[in-house]
Amino acid sequence: MRVAVIGGGWAGLAAAVELTAAGVQTTLYEAGRVLGGRARGVEVDGRRLDNGQHILLGAYRDTLALMRRVGADPDELFARRPLRVIDNTGFRLALPRLPAPLNVAWGLLSASGVSLGEKLRTALWMDGIKRRGFKLARETTVAEWLDDAGQTGALRRHLWEPLCLAALNLPAERASAQLFANVLRDSLGSSRREDTDLLLPRVDLGQLLPEPAGRWLQAHGAQIRLSRRVSQITEAESGIAIDGEPFTAAIIATAPQHVGALWPAAATNYAYEPIATVYRNFVPKMKSSFPLSNRLGGHCQWVVDRGDGMLACVLSGHGEWEKLDDAALAAALDEELGLPNPNDWQKVIREKRATFSACPGLHRPDFKTANPRLVLAGDYTWADYPATLEGAVRSGLRAARQITNI
Repeated sequence: MRVAVIGGGWAGLAAAVELTAAGVQTTLYEAGRVLGGRARGVEVDGRRLDNGQHILLGAYRDTLALMRRVGADPDELFARRPLRVIDNTGFRLALPRLPAPLNVAWGLLSASGVSLGEKLRTALWMDGIKRRGFKLARETTVAEWLDDAGQTGALRRHLWEPLCLAALNLPAERASAQLFANVLRDSLGSSRREDTDLLLPRVDLGQLLPEPAGRWLQAHGAQIRLSRRVSQITEAESGIAIDGEPFTAAIIATAPQHVGALWPAAATNYAYEPIATVYRNFVPKMKSSFPLSNRLGGHCQWVVDRGDGMLACVLSGHGEWEKLDDAALAAALDEELGLPNPNDWQKVIREKRATFSACPGLHRPDFKTANPRLVLAGDYTWADYPATLEGAVRSGLRAARQITNI
């Protein structure tokens, strides 16, 4: 059996590793010069950075298992911290190292700037959601869901809306409530305390999975063809032909906007949301009390302390920031942060199609196609989640297992 995997992002890597481990002769195609897709490392002015910030959760079980499989140790590559939400207004919610669900209950009840009545109402609301299995009666937006539940106080502004934007890359007024509920189910609603932990990368994204997976694949006999954009997939006597080369089967693991050019029947018509990351150095070198903080009232939503004086400012979803050029955007964020002595170095990385728009009622395609020898992988095919690395990895594993069962 010869199988082609088209796309070297996290879904494609998961599929290729699973196939290769099962003894399948695997060829991985990647149009770019490096593996990783929309979550990869980049080198800028001698610095190893990321093309965007990704904070993983302890609930990303398949991603962590895949890392271990290819020789990347999560215990070394991540700083594991109990979930903490803090922002520039003084709000603070921190989960202690207590068994679930006591950790969430204590974190909620000890949150600053929230009345006791609101805390108790929120606790009862969350208990009700959990009892219903996080299944909503109807598909709606997060904002409408919170309105219906009476979640209109401080926790909405400081907790639910920032978490929604971080998880779905959409503001609450446009985001799918059911997808957000699914995220809460597997994090704050989990029976495992460690699922709520933040996993803060100590290295760039390339060193987390793409580079170790690439080395593992080559060591186990897989072929990796970088800078190779596939232009045509056709049905053939052997099964599937990739630009005329015969394969038994194939997995399309590209971003959704590229699928239709390869297999028109699987084309999508999604809207997309951008993400910008603005890297900035400050002198003297500073160290934050906690490496992740939320920002309210400006362009920037999250600030990540990357260490050694470097901050990464994250701007999620469409906004006025898109009208600013890189220099103006960096200057605006310097003013927002109000930190002394930024040096001259800066880097702005914009991903115009960072995620699909996870709106209510979004159609998610079946990963199977009309041809049993051709399947799809990618975060957009994992209908339980918005665009996440865990969804991408799970979709790749599922696609590979489908192929090996032909």
